[in-house]
Amino acid sequence: MADDRTGHILDSALTVFSQYGYAKTTMQDIARAAGMSRAALYLHFASKEDLFRAGSRWAHSRALGQADASLAEQGDVMSRVDAAMAAYFGELMAQISSSVHGRELLDAGLAITGDIVSEANAALVARLVSALDGAAAAGEVRFSTVDATAEDLALLLLAVADGLQKTIADPAVWRERRALFLRLVRAAITPPSGIGS
Repeated sequence: MADDRTGHILDSALTVFSQYGYAKTTMQDIARAAGMSRAALYLHFASKEDLFRAGSRWAHSRALGQADASLAEQGDVMSRVDAAMAAYFGELMAQISSSVHGRELLDAGLAITGDIVSEANAALVARLVSALDGAAAAGEVRFSTVDATAEDLALLLLAVADGLQKTIADPAVWRERRALFLRLVRAAITPPSGIGS
């Protein structure tokens, strides 16, 4: 996790990237927003790309922390999974979705930080699998009805949420569609009352 100064720089950089887009943002813009000289900024980050990668890693770490908190809450597994995914994607998309440069930032993220995104997504899938497997062991859900595993479902949930996020600009519509898909999954894997897995 970043120290306070680095966190301030990364938060400032996200604000500037959202304001100007990746291509037009300069290290001088970020330094100014962070309240430091460009030379001081270069002591922390060697290039705009390094800073963007660090920002992505930091944002994904925070998003995973939010997902962990949601999965640790009380309640049925699908409600916790829904909250975890909403927290994960919400944390990542909050500032980007409100920017006119959001699409450019997402594209830059894929080109520059694809490995970081893949690692974080894999970590989210592992967390979802753990929660789903725990619920299956407790008889709360049953995967045999859909001939799937917890990992199959976690990967599908991530793919659908990611696909919706890339095709739907309105966060409210994204949430509605994600909620619909989760209701379908819940109906498919939740055993009728009184029947175990």
